[in-house]
Amino acid sequence: MRYNEGMGRRYPAMLLTVALLWGASFMFIKIGVRELAPATLVAGRIGIGALTLALIVPFLVGRRETLAALLANAHWLVLVGLINMAVPFWLLSWGETRIDSGLASIIQGSVPIFNAVIAFVFFREVRVTGLRLVGVAIGFLGVALLVGAQPEGKVLGALAVVGMALCYAIGGLLAGRHLTATPPPVVALGTTAVAAIAMLPFGVSQAPGHFPGWETIAAVLVLAIPLTALAFLIFYAIIAGAGAAYASLVTYLVPPIALLYGAIFLDERFGAAAFGGLALILGGVALGTGRLRIRRRRRPLASGAS
Repeated sequence: MRYNEGMGRRYPAMLLTVALLWGASFMFIKIGVRELAPATLVAGRIGIGALTLALIVPFLVGRRETLAALLANAHWLVLVGLINMAVPFWLLSWGETRIDSGLASIIQGSVPIFNAVIAFVFFREVRVTGLRLVGVAIGFLGVALLVGAQPEGKVLGALAVVGMALCYAIGGLLAGRHLTATPPPVVALGTTAVAAIAMLPFGVSQAPGHFPGWETIAAVLVLAIPLTALAFLIFYAIIAGAGAAYASLVTYLVPPIALLYGAIFLDERFGAAAFGGLALILGGVALGTGRLRIRRRRRPLASGAS
């Protein structure tokens, strides 16, 4: 009993750790794309991340069990790896060549909004109705505010990050439907390996003709090992121990943390549109996912006296 209580106390710390790691990813992507093409940055990040997971996961799950799970779910791992990692990672990196890292993190916070829309059309078992649909509409308003507030040269960058959020939503729903019986570390390894293989030729073909500077190399290594491999392992451990609903709370933590990183280390500044969009998106997510509930006041019962 004490062991379970101790583990329960760890989940908030684990959730905050994931938020701090993923919040920093936007900053390091911004640093990496200063010298590397988005495809090269993504290939390096995912490739090193996949190698790191390949060394760790067999010890967590078992070599035979890992190989068996990879082979049994190969087709879904390929699909989710492309939709949930390769394509959105590239879209995010390309988008950050045009917009600030903090703004990208705010738009990514809309993933649950797109999740609800896609589920409403294609995934009836997780469909949202009623007030949750109102939350979806509010979240979309926040996304529209952010994209519409961008200067002409930055609109495509913002739309690329919107596309990333859409990919994450589709990939998450597919994984939730078809990979729930697969050990989470194996899902992380399989999808990362698929994405690395898919991005490798693009990354190599667009690699610079010179050896990157130390800041760029450090950014790739940080993105690959702690921010991809380690963060995914912790995140899936939270899902396994505390549930997916609890793990989804990271959605609320990442954008403010990323904004803070961008302001402190990259000297990024954000106006009223950014904070207004953040409030609308997080409010829409809270309402659309059922985190925020509006209580109705009950009318007092009429007494016999008049």
